[in-house]
Amino acid sequence: MVLVCLCVCVLHSLICSVCRQLMAAVGNEAAKAKYEQKVPAFYYRPKHTDCKLLREQWIRARYERNEFEFIEKQEPYSAGYREGFLWKRGRDNGQFLSRKFILSEREGALKYFNKQDARDPKAVMKIETLNATFQPAKIGNPYGLQITYLRDNSTRNIFVYHSDSKEMVDWFNAIRAARFHYLQVAFPGASDEELVPKLTRSFMKEGFMEKTGPKHTEGFKKRWFTMDDRRLMYFKDPLDAYARGEVFIGSKENSYTVLPGLPPSTQGQHWNHGITIVTPDRKFLFACETEAEQKDWIAAFQRVINRPMRPQEYAVEAHFKHKP
Repeated sequence: MVLVCLCVCVLHSLICSVCRQLMAAVGNEAAKAKYEQKVPAFYYRPKHTDCKLLREQWIRARYERNEFEFIEKQEPYSAGYREGFLWKRGRDNGQFLSRKFILSEREGALKYFNKQDARDPKAVMKIETLNATFQPAKIGNPYGLQITYLRDNSTRNIFVYHSDSKEMVDWFNAIRAARFHYLQVAFPGASDEELVPKLTRSFMKEGFMEKTGPKHTEGFKKRWFTMDDRRLMYFKDPLDAYARGEVFIGSKENSYTVLPGLPPSTQGQHWNHGITIVTPDRKFLFACETEAEQKDWIAAFQRVINRPMRPQEYAVEAHFKHKP
């Protein structure tokens, strides 16, 4: 009798557990159907690894502001035009100053102005090459956003923030919306699923390494490196506007290779954990402070090298400038 009762209790417990899971699933689906019924394809849905700002505003947009039930509430980021003030870091002095920004899909650009009444913008960033990624730790502000674009085939960094978290996320999604509509025109046959991953991107890896020059006879210097798709950029400071140099990382089919260690003839003092990147033109030598960092960088390089090059990337490779 005791055994039978025990079996019944266990079975009851299992049924209750399944029921709770089923109810939770039904509840989640019902909530999703109600609160996410009109999420724009371009709107960024944060992952658990994203910064707190994105996750918090995603929850508020759904349940507090009901943005995805009523399309008119999406006006701040879906209108194709946005104007406002952001705190922008100065290129030379490093101070954050209020600057006017205008994003216009019609003009195909994001612009900013040094003075409120200025007629001509200080910079024009084409939507074609625009990217944005939240970098709170790097910028030193919980709402810090790094905007990048190409200028003369070199990457230009702009660091901005706003005291209002919603304002900052709205700017981020407005940039994604502008990119989405641009890509829809540029690739008319592409599906939303194909375009959405191209709207904005986080950097594959960032951190300090040491590097030497093209002759491999100069001393190794500590630099901040950013791996942005096939562009490896290095900076004297993580918040520099321009890279000191950029290296194009192609595919293994095009004779690009990454190797652990440095050539035996390498001169000068450097960190102990070396990396050699072989390209059709030359070898690039780097050194990491720890073995873990070396492995992480090699894995990042290998992911890019293992991926076949897209047709448009051959044009980038052809025009790429290797800066010493």
